[in-house]
Parts: sequence; C-alpha cells; structure tokens
Amino acid sequence: MRTRIRKKPMSEINVVPYIDVMLVLLVIFMITAPLLTQGVKVDLPEVPSQPLEHQDEEPVIVNVDAAGNFFINYGENKDHPIPPDDLVNRIHALLKYQPGTPVYVGGDKAVPYGKIVELMALLQGAGVPSVGMMTDPLEQ
Repeated sequence: MRTRIRKKPMSEINVVPYIDVMLVLLVIFMITAPLLTQGVKVDLPEVPSQPLEHQDEEPVIVNVDAAGNFFINYGENKDHPIPPDDLVNRIHALLKYQPGTPVYVGGDKAVPYGKIVELMALLQGAGVPSVGMMTDPLEQ
C-alpha cells in the first residue's frame, strides 16, 4: 500500500503579476495626468503689476470669459459656466468652512466692465471681504 505524501499549502504570493499591473497603471496615469488639466481660455489684460506673496491657502479664482460667462476653480465642472446663484452659493459655502480663503477675479480683456462689476457685487454678496484682480505681466 502506498502512503500519500501530503503537500503543505503554499503560503507565498507571487507578486510579479501585481508589479506588472502596477507599472502599466503608473505609465497610464503619467500619460493622462497632464491631459486632465482643464481650464478656460481667458485673455487677461497686460498691466505693470507685482506678483503676490505666496500664501499657504489655495486661492479661489473666478474667471469671466469673453462671452460674459462665470467660471470657478472650486468644486465640480471647473470648465463649465456656472450660473450667478450657484457661484454665490459655492463661494459662501467655501468661506463658511475656510474663512480667509483668498478670492481672485480674472476677466478677459474683451469683457465689458459691467460684467466685472456684476461679478464683484456677487462676490460681495457671498461674503468675500476683499477681491484680488489677476493680470498678465507686461512683456519687456
């Protein structure tokens, strides 16, 4: 009669396939990450100005494009226009939970002045104590 030799269960995990998958994912993310940066094309006016001091908090930037649409870099759908009421609600909610967050306005140079004033009035109504204006530096 033969005796069976029982094999012990192998308790080692073969990690080579996992490393391969991880490296493929790393390459995919390295290629696609720069493509995810989206924004709104706004031609800022060029004026002589000084750069602002670096702040620890990330600022909220509200842009107005040439058509007069508002965009905000906070929350979802950063590259889609936002209605004025939603803009006020988002800014108000942000300042409620993170008071002192800097708010900057960037306006296309083709935007009528009245749209910038309207935006600043909306921001004031949302509780923004002060607003910074964004410009491009003059080329020498």
